[in-house]
Amino acid sequence: MAQLANSFSTFTAIGLRESLADAIYNISPEETPFLSAIGKGKASAVFEEWQTDALAAAANNKVEQGNEATVSALTPTVRVGNRTQISEKVYAVTGTEEKVSKAGRKSEIAYQDAKKMVELKRDVEFGALQNTTAIAAAAGVPGQSRGVLGWIATNTNHDAVLPGADPNPITNTAPTDGTTRVLTEDMLKDVGQQCWTSGGNPTMLFVPASLRALVSGFTGAATKFEDVKKKQITATAEVYVGDFGRYSIVNSRYQRERDVFLIQPDMWELLTLRPMQGSDLAKTGDSRKRMVNTEYTLKAKNEAANGAIRDLKAA
Repeated sequence: MAQLANSFSTFTAIGLRESLADAIYNISPEETPFLSAIGKGKASAVFEEWQTDALAAAANNKVEQGNEATVSALTPTVRVGNRTQISEKVYAVTGTEEKVSKAGRKSEIAYQDAKKMVELKRDVEFGALQNTTAIAAAAGVPGQSRGVLGWIATNTNHDAVLPGADPNPITNTAPTDGTTRVLTEDMLKDVGQQCWTSGGNPTMLFVPASLRALVSGFTGAATKFEDVKKKQITATAEVYVGDFGRYSIVNSRYQRERDVFLIQPDMWELLTLRPMQGSDLAKTGDSRKRMVNTEYTLKAKNEAANGAIRDLKAA
């Protein structure tokens, strides 16, 4: 039916109040599974160093009676290190905006500080999973912390015909990409065995979104069930149980789509030189300028405890 003649409606009325919810809805992902899993420590310099070592291979060790002992050469420890990286977010809020009444937050500065800290945490996760080399800070050159991609060199799997090259964290050489191939369960088993042989015990399998369905289809994938009481079906795998370990499968948003990592969390630490915090910048007008920053580096206590399957695709 048509509107009654001369009836007063909202689209002609003046003075209607707004109805704005006193909340702000943000669905951007905030989780950082790698940073949440690994250890935390303190850095005291822009270049942090530590040492790694390994035992000699086991052998059938026997000598004859009255043996005249022969002194064997000793293998020195390996000295490795990583550079710190500064990450920051800078914004400005006018004096008026900070004072006016707002929906969803009382202080614009407090809201933006909290938001920028979450963004920075995601940036640190991104760099920790991707950066390939450590870069020393210099005039005009920002320092960079080497990430997982540039650390894992011992236990890897590449294409057999046109393989890429593993990184060398000792010489600070970045990995190179090879020909991509479809991820298979045999590749995962191979790297799992390499980790175990090296003495590692990885417990987490970091998988990018494009390869997640393949991993769920592996025969070793577990925890597919139906909860009748809750009327809920879990159709994806949460754990992979293999011959050389049990790995929690982690959906990882911030690593490359062509890599899968087997991670032993207690062999990694995020070392912080300057904790994440907000500070005011010099005031130059009727705005409040803020910087939220942090300085950190990634410590791989021994990269040989972990593994990587490289140069992958879904199909």
